[in-house]
Amino acid sequence: MPQLIGREDEIARLADLVVRVPERGGALIIRGQPGIGKSALLKAAAVMSAQSRLLTAVGVQAEARLPYAGLHQLIHPLLPRAAALPPPQRDSLREASGATDVVVPDLYLVALATLNLLAEAGPVVLIVDDAHWLDEASTQVLAFLARRVESESVVVLAGVRDGLHGTGLPELALDGLGRVAAEALLDRSAPQLSSNVRQRVLREAAGNPLALTELPRAWRDLSGDALLDTAWLPLTERLEKSFGSQAAAMPEATRAVLLIAAVNDGDSLSETLSAAAPLTDRDLAPAAGLVSVNQGRLTFRHPLMRSAIYQSATLSQRHAAHAAVARALANVPGADDRRVWHQAASSTRPDATISAGLDDLADRARQQGAPITAVAALEQSARLSADPHRRADRLLRAADVAVELGNRDLVGRLLRQAEPLDLSATQRMRALWIRASFGDGTDDPAVGAPALADLAASAAADGEPELALRILWGAALRCHWIVPGPEAAGRVVEVAESLPFDRHHPQVLAILAYAGPVERGAAVIDGLARVTKEPVVDPQAARLLGTAAVLVGALDVAESLSATALTGLRAQGRLQMLARALSAQAWSAALMGNLDVGIPAAQEAVTLARETGQPQMYGTAVCTQAVLAALGGDSTQALALAAEAERVSLVPGVRPVLATVQLARGLVGLAGGQFADAFGQLARMHDPADPSFHPAIRCYVLGPLADAAVRSGNAAAAREIIEEMEAIARTTPSPALHSGLGLARALLAEEPQVHFERALAADAIRWPFARAQEQLAFGTWLRRRRRTAEARPLLRAARDTFDALGVTPWGDRARRELRAAGERSERRLSSPRDLLTAQELQIVQLAAEGLTNREIGERLYLSHRTIGAHLYRIFPKLGITSRAELNALMRSSD
Repeated sequence: MPQLIGREDEIARLADLVVRVPERGGALIIRGQPGIGKSALLKAAAVMSAQSRLLTAVGVQAEARLPYAGLHQLIHPLLPRAAALPPPQRDSLREASGATDVVVPDLYLVALATLNLLAEAGPVVLIVDDAHWLDEASTQVLAFLARRVESESVVVLAGVRDGLHGTGLPELALDGLGRVAAEALLDRSAPQLSSNVRQRVLREAAGNPLALTELPRAWRDLSGDALLDTAWLPLTERLEKSFGSQAAAMPEATRAVLLIAAVNDGDSLSETLSAAAPLTDRDLAPAAGLVSVNQGRLTFRHPLMRSAIYQSATLSQRHAAHAAVARALANVPGADDRRVWHQAASSTRPDATISAGLDDLADRARQQGAPITAVAALEQSARLSADPHRRADRLLRAADVAVELGNRDLVGRLLRQAEPLDLSATQRMRALWIRASFGDGTDDPAVGAPALADLAASAAADGEPELALRILWGAALRCHWIVPGPEAAGRVVEVAESLPFDRHHPQVLAILAYAGPVERGAAVIDGLARVTKEPVVDPQAARLLGTAAVLVGALDVAESLSATALTGLRAQGRLQMLARALSAQAWSAALMGNLDVGIPAAQEAVTLARETGQPQMYGTAVCTQAVLAALGGDSTQALALAAEAERVSLVPGVRPVLATVQLARGLVGLAGGQFADAFGQLARMHDPADPSFHPAIRCYVLGPLADAAVRSGNAAAAREIIEEMEAIARTTPSPALHSGLGLARALLAEEPQVHFERALAADAIRWPFARAQEQLAFGTWLRRRRRTAEARPLLRAARDTFDALGVTPWGDRARRELRAAGERSERRLSSPRDLLTAQELQIVQLAAEGLTNREIGERLYLSHRTIGAHLYRIFPKLGITSRAELNALMRSSD
């Protein structure tokens, strides 16, 4: 076992992960300040990994702009195995490695390919030092892996500096060594120090191991006032100064080669020497204490050494070093992007050729899922642009890409650079639109939907209808998420209908549904019927149409379209859009009482929304989980989830989430017999002054509202709401609205029988949950009038439907009514839904459809080994031993 002074507990934690990797996977982020010992612990972990395949990478600051540079460094020994991957994964991984020109559909497809590659090669230990300097794409792939290796023979270890955002992964925070350990390390590294220097080093190092070994080299001969002069710098800067002073004492030729090495974003010794010619490796020899050379690779003993050498050089020296590296890379295959970066870093004046090269680099970076690199390239390109109009255009393109990152400060900085450049009318429009792009309208209400609608109209008038459509989509999202009012929504609808697109264009239909779900409900429903006569092939179009269907109450259509979208989005690896499609599917399934679809969809939407940084989708998925938990009878979980959704949505005023929170709480009240509370919660959705008011969502929960009102003595108040809904129903054929109204009319009527009969015989689209609620309500009414023979078939049918759907409180209520009607009911049999987690339910559903473990893994972005591990745990829960039994079990529970 490796021995590090004062790190026994940390070594033990690493050993528990690394030594047991054949049995289980895991991840650990080692966090701490420079020099605290992250690298030493990772090296110790590498030594302990002798029984596993070891893959290592080191983040290099200069490589942070190169998409997948870190990933390639990490997995290049395994790339020959990529030929066995499914073609989409294989091609995406080869493109990320620069081996093909295929366009990567999405970063997450690369990540899934990497996961499967590692799973097949296990046991594997991945060690990434200085992970804070990895390129963005590699960082995201690494995070994806770390969240999914628990069931694999894969361990991911990474060292990062303090001050960076948390990862949500298990972390080991390193503090300084204790006094005894610090003294032991200092005695080992510098035993001959004078007493006053020794005490000063111990005090200033504060337990930092690098400081304990490096500061004595600089302070060994200091005393008195000279020693005091070293105190004003922070520890990291003191260490850099120490390294810089070591380099400064070396020959000029050695310093020149070191600067080239510090500037170079690769570790090839031949590249560095080629750039440094006519200097040779003999000139590098005096720097043996700062750098090491092994198998043609030149590395600095510590990253602070590289930084110290770079910072100590003059600006002209740095420019010259970058130019030398650029020249050396001219004939290196696959180094075009690196060469362009160095050319840009060496240039002090505008250069159209370099700017164009940076533009091309930005386009490639976006294709490879690396928006940070694209932003940096476009900003550099703007700096080197002589034409102000071109400079502004590149800055606006950079800001547009930066919106993907969710970094408001970066977007603001880029716009501030662009706005003084005498922008054209179109550029001013783009700047306004970009500034308004955050949070689907919830983050910046100052840029309202009407202003964006006017902007879209101007863009269309200027001959840019596609840009107009994109801008108007942002305006429509504002109408949905923050509900700015009917005038604002009306302006968005007006502009949408004026654009030169087919009126059944998927995005136009989605805009109309988001901005005018009631006013344009008929047009959207008609458009959905026409568009879906043929299969919708484009998954993004299916997603847009699915969300449109949700908002106009065509919930069965929404569920179907969302399912269609999911297949294509999964294949393309578009997890951001996948989270949105899953949220729409889960929400519509919840309102239809379809727990088998809603529970796994909502859980996956929560996971992906969190992973892809979409707070609105996260809130939507969590509040949907709350509704599903309420329907399933878990009131404690439902209320906890509702509180979480409200917590993330109340301040930004995300009205659809807040409305769904009230629905969940209302359903909990209904299930628990707290009818007055249930009515109060549900009635809030109909108050325009309440944060949970939403013009679309309030239309689709009228049955529970009327039920709670009748059972709490609030029928009169409910009739006022229903009267308003009747007027709305005359403007839209929304199936969900008319279905809910049918039940509400019957519950609130003085003579309800005709209304119940009309509701049950309606030609409108029917869903099992809605029909069962009508049967329960009608059966209850009949039973209370002693018409038990007529009541029992209705109550029996309602009970069976509720049991099949898993909506336990409603099933229990139907049983109570049947018992009161003189008929006993068998206890509801448990189903797989009752025994499994949401993810396990999703896996068994797919397995029951006949999918292999590998196919299931591809759908859920897990390796086939993880799927196998899940099934291994699932079978005993279900009391089965084979897939054949699983298929029979799932069929019997349908």
